[in-house]
Amino acid sequence: MEEHTLIVAEKPVAAERIAKALDKNNKPKKYKEKGVPYFVAERDRKIVVVPALGHLYTVTQREGKKSLYPVFSFKWAPRYFAEKGAQRTKVWIETISRLALDADMFIDACDYDMEGSLIGYSILNYACGKADVAERMKYSTLTKVELEQAYEHRSPTLDFSLIEAGKARHEIDWLYGINLSRALTSAVKRASGRYATLSTGRVQGPTLRFLVLRENSIARFVPTPYWTIKAQVEIHSKFFEVEYEKKKMENKAEADAIVDACRGKTGEIAKIEEKVFRQNPPVPFDLGTLQSEAYRLFGYNPRRTISLAERLYLDALISYPRTSSQKLPPTINYKSILAGLRKESAYRKPASELLGCEKLEPKEGKKEDPAHPAVYPTGSLPERKLNTSERKLWDLIVKRFMAVFSESATKQSMRIEIDVNGYQFLLFGRKILKERWIRFYKPYVRSDEVQLPDVKEGEEVMVNKVISEDKFTKPPPRYNPSSLLKKMEKEEIGTKATRANIIQTLYNRNYITEESIRVTELGHSVTEILQKHAPTVVSIKLTRELEEKIRRIKKNEEKRENVLAEAINRLRPVLEELKNREEAIGQVLSDAVRQARLQERIISDCPACKTGKLIILRSRKTGKRFVGCTNYFKSSCKTSFPLPQLGTVKPTRRTCNVCGWPTIMVFRRGKRSWSLCLNPICPKKEWRKKRVELQNMRRESSK
Repeated sequence: MEEHTLIVAEKPVAAERIAKALDKNNKPKKYKEKGVPYFVAERDRKIVVVPALGHLYTVTQREGKKSLYPVFSFKWAPRYFAEKGAQRTKVWIETISRLALDADMFIDACDYDMEGSLIGYSILNYACGKADVAERMKYSTLTKVELEQAYEHRSPTLDFSLIEAGKARHEIDWLYGINLSRALTSAVKRASGRYATLSTGRVQGPTLRFLVLRENSIARFVPTPYWTIKAQVEIHSKFFEVEYEKKKMENKAEADAIVDACRGKTGEIAKIEEKVFRQNPPVPFDLGTLQSEAYRLFGYNPRRTISLAERLYLDALISYPRTSSQKLPPTINYKSILAGLRKESAYRKPASELLGCEKLEPKEGKKEDPAHPAVYPTGSLPERKLNTSERKLWDLIVKRFMAVFSESATKQSMRIEIDVNGYQFLLFGRKILKERWIRFYKPYVRSDEVQLPDVKEGEEVMVNKVISEDKFTKPPPRYNPSSLLKKMEKEEIGTKATRANIIQTLYNRNYITEESIRVTELGHSVTEILQKHAPTVVSIKLTRELEEKIRRIKKNEEKRENVLAEAINRLRPVLEELKNREEAIGQVLSDAVRQARLQERIISDCPACKTGKLIILRSRKTGKRFVGCTNYFKSSCKTSFPLPQLGTVKPTRRTCNVCGWPTIMVFRRGKRSWSLCLNPICPKKEWRKKRVELQNMRRESSK
């Protein structure tokens, strides 16, 4: 191949978009070498754009057995060298190295953040040997205009301070993760003779501890009784519920006395208070608020949201989503984006309205990100049919973008005081006077309107009933994936890019379960052991300090080598303590692992005998798995059900919405997972059977 410019992109889709944007005819040639795609664009010179496959290089142990700890000697190596399941990366690296041979100019065009910079640097350094002369393209969207600008105005060098910070994060996380995880795993193997995958790390440990502390608060919580008083009043032939001015009463006798005094009495409008106030538009999305809003509205967990956002970004529909900014600089060209969105029928009217404004000024938040602006739509329209989840998230981002340019909404609140025999009851109302930004953000606005009738002070009202309710104080709520992510963000542990994955790891390790997060016995045991023998590992303070050190490296205020040396010095005594206590630790963890594995197999209470548990078993004769009742071993219940023999089977802890029997989930590699009801005569199964028969009949008749 003749001399050319080699551009390294982060993903195949991004590589294709870059090549298309830079090619003078927008038609780059696509090639494949041993399954690795790359693109050749013609501009002022030949440009070869090749994608990475995420991280092609990683941190690994320099020497010694892979099960021993402590280990502090490491090196950067190809992923195929360090990980068994990464053999595909070998061909990728070989292809990039070959394409680099005749190149005389090198450009890193990976995502402009810590991870992207590190991915690009590693390839240009190890596969090409040209990191010291490589240039950098920086962009926030994959639109043609921005990619061309990024190419024409590229930085003459790589962003080495960002790369150093990224290397430090990976190296420190590796040191903590590999050593602590090996310590826990080794302890279990020593005590039980069995292998169990246990892990913890610099961010994982403190995150799990948040959950354990909340679990302990819930367990220790002692509910105390209190009483509330409510009344139903009739105003202008409409019924309203009003509440007594004192929200809680700790004395039942006091509550009963008020109810007796008000029962059968007539009320009078004693006071009316009205307030008009303004509600500002929402601020632009950073990744955290996008994940929170998607969870609130659609139930998408943080990891799913970032996955969907990544797809929209690669389709050039939105800007780079892994941002902590709530700012929208004028350089993104607000009017051009709105003009593009106006071509979509659903956005034609609101976009046209905003374009008619004399001046467009977004309502911005406080957070800033030096690399990227807030998440915003590019103005491009989908080139393919988006699935339902993608369409929902794109619509949310588009409407949020439009809402931030609108004016504050005007609302009115009303507080009506009703006197009943000398006791004051309150009725609250709220209505929207001018929607403004709310119109742009529908249907994603929480509706808090309560329309009240027109009344005057001194007007009488009928009191239909007065009651007191017995209540108990409630424990603090459990975290869900969204609120846990907010907690991590507030405590400044993890990064916008890694927090969702940390939460998913806790699920994968069976440390936590359910959407309303509960800590398993295993999760409790791991945290208890670390808290007792390695308290610094679950310390928020330590994790936060390391994050600050990494930020200082990014600003060239700290040396990576110094931060690494300090991390090792802190870790060394922790590992010595764990090794000295390995046998005792292993016994506790072994019991917890055994219990966790049992819980993984329990599906539900047995619907037949009501006293046993349905559990996933395996036949000693045939080796086939099935569901059976634990009372089978006591010869008191013979309930059993067959199971699919291929794939992974997991309990759902939910019942069938048709027959009420327990259900399981079946996962097959390369195929969609499905829910299976254990009831052999479930009506849903008959419906499915008939539907398949009908489809087969139609196929036959169409031949």
